Amino acid sequence: MKRYAVIIESGPHNLSAYVPDLPGCITTGRTIEEIEQNIREAIELHLEGMMEDGEPIPEPTTSVSYVESQVA
Repeated sequence: MKRYAVIIESGPHNLSAYVPDLPGCITTGRTIEEIEQNIREAIELHLEGMMEDGEPIPEPTTSVSYVESQVA
């Protein structure tokens, strides 16, 4: 099992998510729960398509961290 970082962004009318280690693997949704379900499905479909095309499955390399700032 591989664990890929997912970036979730808030738009004017919905949320979007993408996987930096899997270019083109994106989704949208209205709630965090919907985004999490959608991106899980998107990752699975993306990886299945890569395998069918004989492409190598990329290793997850993106890490995520948060930095606190006193300015805001």
